[in-house]
Amino acid sequence: METQVSIDGFIAEPDGNTNWMIWNWGPDWTWDKELQKHHTDLTLSADSILISRQMAEEGFIAHWQKASENSESPQFAFAHHVSKTHKVVFSNTLTKSVAISGGWDTADIVSGNFVEQINQLKSKPGKNILVYGGATLVSSLIKERLIDEFHILVNPIALGNGLSIFRAMADKQNMILLQSKSFSCGVVLLQYKRITN
Repeated sequence: METQVSIDGFIAEPDGNTNWMIWNWGPDWTWDKELQKHHTDLTLSADSILISRQMAEEGFIAHWQKASENSESPQFAFAHHVSKTHKVVFSNTLTKSVAISGGWDTADIVSGNFVEQINQLKSKPGKNILVYGGATLVSSLIKERLIDEFHILVNPIALGNGLSIFRAMADKQNMILLQSKSFSCGVVLLQYKRITN
């Protein structure tokens, strides 16, 4: 999982606003080159991307298809990979009969027992599975101990209140720090591996 957070641990303001992030998926890639490379390498390590129904409906697929059209863009490598990579959309209400921006060509919908579905996906041979969000989906995956590794990008801002991906946990989960790194743009990477128990 890769997510951006504030220094007090929120991924968005209470209303979902994320315009406080140093880079919020816009065309101007305001991360420094080193963080851009880390993000691109992580994206290229995955052959499946998990997203929420809300992200699918809000245009995640179309956004990265459009971004992948400009081969001169510094975002091209990961945008191209995201646009071509298999997406798994989690929803008990959405069906492929509903048109979404960008279409369903590279995406499937999973409904029902998501724990069983993700364990099946994880058991298949292949590369990594990357989770981008949203807050409810990631929170559910954390609660069920389905996320093995956390790439948390801490932005230099405190929100005081907001949406937390750890809100649904029933009990504590222990982690091992694999890497911590600060970047010149002000973001700090905290990379943790969950200890299975």
